[in-house]
Amino acid sequence: MTGKAVTRALPSGLPPGRINGPNNVDVRDGDEPPMVDAEAVRRVALSLPRTEEHLVRDRVKFRVGRIVYASLSRDETVMGFGFPREERVALVASAPGKFLMPLPADERYQWVRVRLAAIDEAEMRELVVDAWRMVVPKKVAAAYAERMRLSAPDDERQ
Repeated sequence: MTGKAVTRALPSGLPPGRINGPNNVDVRDGDEPPMVDAEAVRRVALSLPRTEEHLVRDRVKFRVGRIVYASLSRDETVMGFGFPREERVALVASAPGKFLMPLPADERYQWVRVRLAAIDEAEMRELVVDAWRMVVPKKVAAAYAERMRLSAPDDERQ
């Protein structure tokens, strides 16, 4: 699938995509990693055991069996992901320019959304993997964690 960049005019001619602050704008300097795109999410999600990608009503969904753990908005600028319902208000309050409450139709689910332009690759990976862990059997998650631990460089092992 091809992702088309969606641009909108921002105050003071700032570039689109950087979110935070009173006007939901935060421009990163050149030293920071590039923003995450749909292809990066796809790479991470499809690397996880038992994950399947599906297109449902023009939205990309990543699921294990019938349970969706991550999805992309139609314009591929927002990612929804599994997150404990009782903790989501605190998450959104901690970074309202980054995280969003679920759409009203999704409020009954353990779900929250994030603006992809506001996160880096490492944070996206953590969000996707944690959401995936919520839907797979514990043995599958443990085997994955062990495989990642063994594949980490020696100085990163615990």
